[in-house]
Parts: sequence; structure tokens; C-alpha cells
Amino acid sequence: MSDDTQDSFRNVNKKPGLQIWTINKMQMVPVQAQCFGNFFEGDCYIVMCKKGTRQSADIHYWIGKHSSQDEQGSAAIYVTQLDEYLGGTPVQHREVQGNESPRFRSYFKNGLIYKKGGVASGFQHVDTNVYNILRLLHVKGRKCVTATEVEVSWNSFNKGDIFLLDMGKAIVQWNGPQSNRREKLKAVMLAQDIRDRERGGRAKIGVVEGNNERDSPELMKVMTKVLGPKPGQLREATSDEESDLVQKNNVRLYHVFQNSGNLVVQEVATQPLTQDLLLSSDCYIVDKNGSSVMVWKVGYIKAKNYPTSTRVEVMTEGGESAMFKHLFKSWKDKDQTHGLGTTYSVGKIAKVDQVKFDVMELHAHPQLAAQKRMVDDASGDVKVWRIEHVELVEVNPATYGQFYGGDCYLVLYTYQRAGQQRYILYMWQGRHSTANEITACAYQAVNIDNQFNGAPVQVRVVMGKEPLHFLAIFKGKLIIFEGGTGRPSVVNPDPGARLFQVRGTSELNTKATEVIARASSLNTNDVFLLKTDHMCFLWYGKGCSGDEREMGKAISEVLSKQDKRVVMEGQEPAEFWVALGGKAPYASDKREEPPHSPRLFECSNQTGRFRMTEVDDFAQIDLDEEDVMMLDTWEEIFLWIGNMANQNETKEALSSSQEYLKTHPASRDPDTPIIFVKQGHEPPNFTGWFNAWDPHKWSVMDPSQREVGGPTGSESDEYK
Repeated sequence: MSDDTQDSFRNVNKKPGLQIWTINKMQMVPVQAQCFGNFFEGDCYIVMCKKGTRQSADIHYWIGKHSSQDEQGSAAIYVTQLDEYLGGTPVQHREVQGNESPRFRSYFKNGLIYKKGGVASGFQHVDTNVYNILRLLHVKGRKCVTATEVEVSWNSFNKGDIFLLDMGKAIVQWNGPQSNRREKLKAVMLAQDIRDRERGGRAKIGVVEGNNERDSPELMKVMTKVLGPKPGQLREATSDEESDLVQKNNVRLYHVFQNSGNLVVQEVATQPLTQDLLLSSDCYIVDKNGSSVMVWKVGYIKAKNYPTSTRVEVMTEGGESAMFKHLFKSWKDKDQTHGLGTTYSVGKIAKVDQVKFDVMELHAHPQLAAQKRMVDDASGDVKVWRIEHVELVEVNPATYGQFYGGDCYLVLYTYQRAGQQRYILYMWQGRHSTANEITACAYQAVNIDNQFNGAPVQVRVVMGKEPLHFLAIFKGKLIIFEGGTGRPSVVNPDPGARLFQVRGTSELNTKATEVIARASSLNTNDVFLLKTDHMCFLWYGKGCSGDEREMGKAISEVLSKQDKRVVMEGQEPAEFWVALGGKAPYASDKREEPPHSPRLFECSNQTGRFRMTEVDDFAQIDLDEEDVMMLDTWEEIFLWIGNMANQNETKEALSSSQEYLKTHPASRDPDTPIIFVKQGHEPPNFTGWFNAWDPHKWSVMDPSQREVGGPTGSESDEYK
């Protein structure tokens, strides 16, 4: 690699996080964090995501539908060079606008926004708190949302979709009469994301129901002023262009080699594929019947007459993607170890690496700027307030990091950058806080923002979804209590024994989350703290690492001044089980990393026809109570039935899961157990695949619905 190329990658952060660059005059230009999720149709982008310190990165190059051939070529070249710079381990993905992979979409939970124009049109960056904007966004999708800029006119509307009229200081969401609840909620979340990231939290949001516009007279006046009189009839709903996720049963392996100076592509096998077909010295292509092409380290797509939107993944030996491994009947990673040690996944059993614990890592402050909105190493000043009777009350610094689910908090973080004071204002919303408290939190945030002349960046944090920087500023002492309040004047009811799940390996990424104090909440991969009236037990699962145990000890000193007793899994004393109400099954699978990662699919017929859509990087929040969800853990298939799912979806999901097994490229056992799980009655072998499972999640209203009066409401209180 040339010195010039090395120089262009010197600012590439090799630590976990998301980084994005756009191609400007054939050069890689970093994209600001507040612009993540915005893609100009005339540009190409490079997106790199690294989930863990020991996991290889995924590098995507995204092609806008109006981008030039030169830009596309530059993006492809930079991706190859970036792959080489990172040691050849990343997996490369080719993404085309409108046909992005589930993994790519998973990085942008609130949706993708396609914007007109590009760098060549004069765009440099989006500046927060700028209101000179007028655009109409056409929002589509229930799980993976996309928003495309369209003509600001009633001619762009239809009856089945949702549209956001963005006027800078105000955003009006118009819900088509035929749109459903899930789509409305996702659109609300997108509107909130635009407000929080692009407007610094200072834009009003209003919601109009297209089949009940008379209930929103003020908002309709605003829309009419901008769009003109509404025509008598709007266009009918358009079907989603996203194709069904069907199992491609025509998977073929091709060998790519040179013969007398000519490139030869020769078919060598069809399903089921086995790992021994791959020789380390050669190049191979796995073709999933044209739906995607995986290159294992080539005019191939053109030669096969596949559409230009075909997704392409490029990978090297040892850096194979989970989807690539899924196409082979069996797979074993090189140097894969046996036994238990550090786990590197969210809520799942991951590959076990025997890593020597270095206690100095607890005191390290590595540079984390630009990493998941990490602006610095979290060594700045912190001030915390709690909302009490709609007013701000300063929190005792001795209790910083302790957050109660019945409260709302404001956290002001101050740091230095380029010799100037900079601010981040976090608005933390407890799961059990009231609508009035959430409203007061937003109101008080504006007051604090005004005190600093609009300088703070405002970040809305929902309980359980704390960003990495938020964890880091509390130095490994973040404790989230499920309920109650931190108000000194209020005596919380005695909950009896309390159980906390500890996740994290350093002061920069650790938090303790209260879970229901039952044995079924335990997980063999984690550290748990059990606090009783007279003792604090530190329970070490067999799969936890030395780093995790050290952080468990550190956080136990904050949680309890009582005597501490270390309990190793399998050696629990009787009083431990008594405090948890007796023994019960829990997530206790002690296997090394399964050869195939679990996959989650949404099964729904709400668009009028049954479809299965994969959810990448899944969490409990992705379980939609209106649908059936299929969780494939390879050895079992779980069908999770939401309380609002209809009978037809349940029937279709069963037959589709059976067909999924029969047609799987890796020739799966058709007799693989299919397990029905009803919402609210999930067994531990299901919940164990999810991080910090909350058994009470569906007994409370979604905070995002409360904030704007619900996605099916009319005039938003926030807008008025």
C-alpha cells in the first residue's frame, strides 16, 4: 500500500463503533455523526461498523441511484484499500439504494433518509439548530424504515403511506388512512430522530390522521399553507417494493481461477455445501440464485445478467460473515477453542477466546472520539438533575450513575474541544415515569439549553438504550433500577431481594441493570449481583470473563455496603436460591460459539400478503406484538406469537417455518424442533438470546408513544 493511501486512512478508528465517509472529488470525506442515516442519492458512501474489540469489521459501500460511475469506482477502490489497511479481515458489502441488506439497515434503527442531490450540488454537512428547511419525506416500511425526499406537493401523497412535512422548526406527520399502527410508530421515531439530531431537540412535532383530518384543524392549516388546497382524491396505496424473504434453495459454489491468461468461473458444487470444498489458496463465489453474491477470497454479475441492485459481499478466509457460514452444512473457525472464557456478543453465547485479564485496562482512557457519538474519553464534568414536581432538583454527586425507572433525569456533560467549552445534554426517561415527567424533562432541557445559548447537543435516552458515551461518563458505576425513585423524601417500598445483571469489561462500557429477582433471570455468560437484607452475592456464570468479574466487584461496592460473598455457578448455597424464590431453569447453555449465529424474522400479513423479513442485530424491542416472530437458533426454531397477531399469521408462520427448514441451502434437518412461544410466557431458552430481557416490557406504554400523544393521536400537545 502506498504512503498516500496510508495517509488517507490515518484517521480511521479501529475501535468498535460506526464510521461513515462520503466520496467527494474522489476522496474519502468523514460524515458527521449527527448526519448518520442521511444519504444523498447522487453520492456514494463507505460505512464501516465494528461491534466488538475482537470482531472483524463490516465495510459497506453504498451506491446512490444518481451517483456517477467515477464515484462508484472510487468507493470500490477505497473499500479494497481499507480492507487491506485493516489486515484483510473485514467483510465487504456492496449496497444499492433501496436494496440495502438487513445488516446495513440495522445500523440505522430509526430509518434511512434518501436526500436529493449530493456533494457536487454544494452539500457540505448538516448543521444542527438550522431551521431554513422545507422538504417532504415519503416514509415506507414497518421494520426497516426508509424516507425519500419527494416533491413538496399533494401529488406526492397516497392513501397507504406516511409523509413527514419538515419545515425546520416544525415537523408534521401525515398518516395515510390505510397505514397501520406499527408504521405510524416507526415514523414518529424517525421524526423524533430528525428533531433530536438535526435540530438539537428544538423542533415541534405534530401528527395528522389522514382519515380524521378534522381533528387536527391547526395542523391542516399549516399543511394547506405549504402544499396548497388538498385535492379531492389521493392516489391509492403503493405496495412495498421490498421483496419477501424467501429461502433460496438454489445455492451454487463457483471456483474462480486463471487459465492461460483468461478468468475462468467453474461450478464445483450445489447445496448442501461443506467447508472442505474451499481451498485457502483459491477464490470462490457463492451464488444465492441471484438474490446475493458472496465472494470468498469479477464481471460475474454482468455475465449472469443479474440486476445491478444485487448485493455483493467480499470476505477473506477467517473473516467470513454469519450469512456465509449459514449456507454451509457445518462450519468450524480456525483455532476455535473449547471451554469457557470471554463472551463477545449481546445476549448470546459467542466464540470463546482465552484472554489473560489485564487489570490496568480498568484504568485506561483510550481515545474514543467519533465512535458511536463518542466525542471524547468521557473525562469531562458531569452534573445531574432529577425531575420533581416538573422542576429540576440537583442530584447528590455521591449517587451519580444511579437511575430509577420511576424518574426522569437531565445529565449535562461538559468537555473541552479546540480550547472551547462544549456540552451534551442527556434526557434520560425512566420506563415507569409519567407523561407529565417526560414533558417536564423536555421543557427543562430547553431551559438549560437557553442558559448556554443553544450550545448543548441534546440526546434523548430511553431506559435500557443508553449510548456508549453515557455509560462511559459514569466510570463503570451505572446502575439502572427497574422502578422506584431516587427522591430522598420518598421511601421506596421494600422490594425484598434485588437482582442485577452486569454487562461490560471496563469502566467505559459497564452497566448493571435490575432484572426480576428470580432464578430464571440468570444467564451462564454473565455476572449477577443479588442483594438481600443481610448479604450481597456476586454470582459468576461459567461463561463470564475475568474483566467482567472485576467490573462486577467494582459495581457491587456502589450497590451495597454489606458483606460480599462470591458464588460460582454450580456452587450456590441454599440461601442464594431461597432469596430467588427457589431454583428454576435459566439460560445455561455452556457451548462455545454455535457454528451459526441466531437469526430473527418478522412474519406478517399486514401489507395484504404474508412475508418474512429478517431483523439484523436484534433485541427484545424488535419483537412486534402485532406479528409472529421466528427465531432460528439452528438447533431449534422458535415461533413467538404476539398478543395482537392474527390467526392467519400464526398458521402461515408455521407452514413457512417448515418450508424454511426443507429448502434451507445447508440441508437442515426438517425435523428440527419448532417451539411456539406466547408473548409474556417466554421460557429461558428463548429469553437467553436477548440481552437484559425485561419480563414487564409489555405491561407499560411505549415512551415514544407518550411523548407525542401516540402515533394515532391527532393534535400533538408537543406541537401546540
